[in-house]
Order: sequence, then C-alpha cells, then structure tokens
Amino acid sequence: MSGQLVMSGVPWFDDRGQTVNAHGACLLEQDGRYYLFGEYKTDDVNRFAGFACYSSADLADWRFEGIVLPQQDGGLMGPGRIGERVKVMRCPSTGVYVMYMHSDDLRYMDPHICVATSDTIDGEYTFAGELTYQGEPIRKWDMGTFQDDDGTGYLLLHEGDIYRLSEDYLVAEERVAEGVARGGESPAMLKHDGRYFLMFSHKTSWESNENFHLSAPALEGPWTYRGHFAPDGSLTCNSQCTFAFRLPTGEPVYMGDRWSFPHQASAATYVWQPLRAEDDTLSIPEFWGAWDPRTRGPAELVGKETEIDFSSDIAGEEIVIPFTGTRVALVGRSRPDGSYARVELTRADGTVVSSIYVTFYSKVPDSGYRYVSPVLPWGHHALRVTVLGEPTEWSDKRGERFGSVGTRVTVDRAVVID
Repeated sequence: MSGQLVMSGVPWFDDRGQTVNAHGACLLEQDGRYYLFGEYKTDDVNRFAGFACYSSADLADWRFEGIVLPQQDGGLMGPGRIGERVKVMRCPSTGVYVMYMHSDDLRYMDPHICVATSDTIDGEYTFAGELTYQGEPIRKWDMGTFQDDDGTGYLLLHEGDIYRLSEDYLVAEERVAEGVARGGESPAMLKHDGRYFLMFSHKTSWESNENFHLSAPALEGPWTYRGHFAPDGSLTCNSQCTFAFRLPTGEPVYMGDRWSFPHQASAATYVWQPLRAEDDTLSIPEFWGAWDPRTRGPAELVGKETEIDFSSDIAGEEIVIPFTGTRVALVGRSRPDGSYARVELTRADGTVVSSIYVTFYSKVPDSGYRYVSPVLPWGHHALRVTVLGEPTEWSDKRGERFGSVGTRVTVDRAVVID
C-alpha cells in the first residue's frame, strides 16, 4: 500500500513483500489494530489452502500473522475441498473468537456452513465442524456475519436468509428472516443510525455485476429493495461485496473483491470504498483509486510521471521501466479483451524482488492504477511487464463461459516515488 492510502484494484504487499492473500474477507478491530481474515488462494486451481490473517494499524501497511486455519487432514476442510467467505466475530459471552466459513467440494455440489474457534484473535483456530439449525446442518454456500450493538451475532446467507446465533455463537437458534434477496449471494450487512442495510451480489460466478442493497428498521424486516449502491454501469466498481466495517470516526466502508480466475493469489485484488449512508440508502458516489482513511477523501500517488504507451496482445512482448526511487506504480487500462501480465521488480544487479501476475481484464473498461510496488530501499531498480498471452477465463456450473475475449496488456504511464 502507500503511505496510509487505501488503494483499490492493485495488489497489496505485506511486511514480507508478499501479496496480501485474503479474499472473501472480513475485518475486526481490537486494541487499535485491524485484523483482516480471508481466503488464502492459489494461483492454479480453486481449492482450500487455508484462511489467512493480517493486521494493520492504519489500513495501509499489513503484517502477515499467519494461516490461522490450515487445510485439515481430512473431512469438510481437508484436501479436495473448497473453503470460502471466512468471517470471524468475538463472542461477548465467552470471549472466544468464532470463525465461520463455507465448505464445499470442487464442483460446488456439497455445501456446508462450518465453524472454528480460538481463544486469541490471530489463532490458530480449532475446527469444530458444521453449524446447525434445529439439530440439522445448514447446507448453504455464500455467507456472511453481522454483530449487532448488543453483541448478538447473526449468520447471513445467500438468497437473504438471516439466522440469530446462540449466546455462545456456536449454533443457529432462530431464523429471523427468509428469502429477502432472491438471486443474491455474497451478503454483507451494516447498521447506521439505527437502520439495517444488506448488500448482495447477483450470481455471475467470478464475474463482477451490479450489486444491490436493501434496508429495514429491524432484522426481522420489512426489508425494502433500494437498488444499486455503486455508480450504474460500473459493475460495483468492478467488484463483488464481501463485508462492511466502520472507520474510528464512524463512517462505513465497503469491502469488495476483484476476482481473477485462475490466478487469484496475486492477480485478484480488493476494492475498499467509503460508503455514504443517507436515510434508507447506501451509495458509493464515485470510485476513488486511492483514498486517505484519516480524511476519508480521495488522494493520488505523488511522484515523477512518465508516459509509457504500451499496448500488446503478443505473448512474450514486454516493456522494461528502469527507475530510481523507493517504489513505482503503473497506470493502465483494463478492458474486455485484456488479460494477464507478469510484473517483475528487480534490483540494479538483476535480482528479482517480486514477480506476480497482474490482470488487465474487466468486463467494463476502466483506466486507473494497476500495480503499486512494495517499498524498496532507495536506489536503482527496474520493472518488467511481460504479456502472458493467457486469457482469464472460466465456466460456471451450467457451463457458461466467462472472462476475457483477448490477452491485451495496456500500460499508459508510470509513477516513480522518491
């Protein structure tokens, strides 16, 4: 990240210089520090490789705390399984941290909502099995959680089911709402000025779509459809909702994912945007590529700008950008015929500091930051951008193809930060 700026749509780097790998995430604040939990993705196939935890004091610089729930030896979170939508809440009555997740087989035909626990926020968490309602497992998939002001915990499910959790958070005790968002997935909830808001994505696999929201005076309802909350036509700023949190000043923030199948570990990124809550509606009035959480206002990277004018869909074609400073950013275009580049950061002697995939694909064209390097010791470095010639593409359970119609990489300029 960049000097306490929250940046969307670019890879984030942690204290080790590795990409922050925490997708389908949630965020908790404890003792003045934020803890980010998410899916620890791979860059090849979609499988459960563990849930990761990162922490930050400023939402910009992230420290890797570890894999807090690793792949289990067998069972619902073992080899050959999928683990998604990890959410963590601290149970007020027990002080235990309770983790919730969606477990499935690789074909998404065996869904379960599962639970794990830890005495400390940064784990390791102990897997406890399925979450049940009236003695039966909850066989659902996309899920979220919400903790009300009085400490009551809730499980949110696709299609808009809401369950109140038991006092110890380990059982679903009451279904307080059912089917309030038919066709919706990836639920996220926030409360503002005594009113409840639910955000959902439509079901388009890894592809972004126009996410929508509802509001209600109580969790039981009545829930009223309020339409899109991001600029129309932006496909929710090219993202899918996953969670909402509050800044210390009380303002709500949207958390979303920009998925990039199959290279999710490095090329999938995050979209975090301030939310405006007015009466019965939420909105992201405009997309900010970078913003300052201290002022809750838009910001830009400050540095020396160089025009690049590189656009190619030929595999192996590349551009090398030498620079002197502490970091470099790329501004470019994502588009329906865009796809992957390999971006390598090297020292003057040619030693590779970082090598990751970066995607230049989006269903809706967008111009903005595509890459911001980790911070380096001041000196002479180089950035190599290579066209992979490999489209981002996948099929859903019905066999419908999604993804890029080409393999183009487009870089417009570089920003060198001294």
